[in-house]
Amino acid sequence: MSLSLSEKAKRVKPSSTLAITAKANELRSKGLDVVGFGAGEPDFKTPENIKNAAHEAINNNQTKYTAVPGLPALRTAISNKFRNFNKVNYEPAQIVVSNGGKHTLMNAFQAILNPGDEVIIPSPYWLSYPEMVKLADGVPVYVTCGVEQQYKITPKQLADACTEKTKAFVLTSPSNPTGMLYSRKELEELAKVIVEKDIYVISDEIYENLIYDNNEAVSIASLGEDIYKHTITCNGIAKGYSMTGWRIGYCGAPLDVAKAMSSVQSHQTSNANTIAQFAAIEALNGPQDSVEIMREEFDKRRCLMYERISAMPYISTIKPQGAFYAFVDVSKVLGKMHKGKPVSDVSVMAEILIEEYLVAVVPCMDFGFPDHIRLSYAISIEQITKGLDRIQKFLEALE
Repeated sequence: MSLSLSEKAKRVKPSSTLAITAKANELRSKGLDVVGFGAGEPDFKTPENIKNAAHEAINNNQTKYTAVPGLPALRTAISNKFRNFNKVNYEPAQIVVSNGGKHTLMNAFQAILNPGDEVIIPSPYWLSYPEMVKLADGVPVYVTCGVEQQYKITPKQLADACTEKTKAFVLTSPSNPTGMLYSRKELEELAKVIVEKDIYVISDEIYENLIYDNNEAVSIASLGEDIYKHTITCNGIAKGYSMTGWRIGYCGAPLDVAKAMSSVQSHQTSNANTIAQFAAIEALNGPQDSVEIMREEFDKRRCLMYERISAMPYISTIKPQGAFYAFVDVSKVLGKMHKGKPVSDVSVMAEILIEEYLVAVVPCMDFGFPDHIRLSYAISIEQITKGLDRIQKFLEALE
């Protein structure tokens, strides 16, 4: 047999968001003043009390393996957080701590999917969901959700997409890339369909700390015993605590699912980083004022970005309700000319912006919307202003 890659590996697309970030970093290394709107991580430092907890763990030689699903103290802290913040009762035995939010999601798909099982993914979507489903031998089924419905799936759309092969539905609130948030009523209506169709819902709630305009974070698992039994709640400490590099994700799930996820993880990575687990305990149990400080700053940036984009020609967005992204409709840009070159698609637009205007944006073909870009406001107001000034110059140069 000749040397070759697996067909599964060949089918997986590389992350375009990471590619954009790498391109921006490459240009910066050459001394160029690039504004990067691709960031999927807060630009704040990890709070001092959390870093101190990590130092303390090291100094106390707490550097050995832990149980695969996590330190008992961390799983207890997560259980308490679920109960107090999300109004969901997950016992520590129902919690699995993993190496980041992506790992948690991957564990969930591997725990529940058999070859050919379908997973409903509302479009637009975070680009990793379909690739994770494929890696777990599942089949992604896309449901297009337009701007007229705030890019959110309706109960009828969900019901119509279900087949005898449907195993799960992916719910993200607040959403990456749109920043949209499902209301309690909307979640209640979706929950009825999920229970009726007897499918899992994988609820990705990683941005729950970043919600604006007095909206509330509602966990779908909190809406009754029936939906609770169908829900795998996935989360992590990366976004709310500015701990992206610490790589701690976690889930609360029905006990049989949690045990299966732990078994999968035991053969892949064993436990998550021990020192980071001690830091995560402090993040969840310690003071929460830094979380609110970051949220308030993101809110200022959100308002600035929305106001500036709304005043620009050819592009539009709806005001995000959560997370730190603006999902920008650039359909009126496509087909125009820029300095004699046709802007034929969003990839060309992104290429012109980074090469000629030193602005990195995320084209959203891989998010299911080929006429949109994503702009992150997880950068300073000064950088946002500079980057949007450059985008405006690009738009004014269109013919």
